[in-house]
Amino acid sequence: MPTPHAAGGYKAARNRPLTRSQKLSDKALAAIRAPVEHGFANLKNWRVPGKARTDPKWATALVRAMLVLTNHEVAR
Repeated sequence: MPTPHAAGGYKAARNRPLTRSQKLSDKALAAIRAPVEHGFANLKNWRVPGKARTDPKWATALVRAMLVLTNHEVAR
């Protein structure tokens, strides 16, 4: 199984604009990242993970459950 890796976007230089395929790649990456970033922003607003003083396994399950609820809210 391949290991996941972080994918970065392309950045245009002053003398080298992005190609069409680079722009499409950046757009696809932004579409994938947006829901994830919104989910983490909502988690920060809930302030629950910062106050959780418990077993890390339970905290991980709590954060996963909150992300599911957040994604459900966004999808409505």
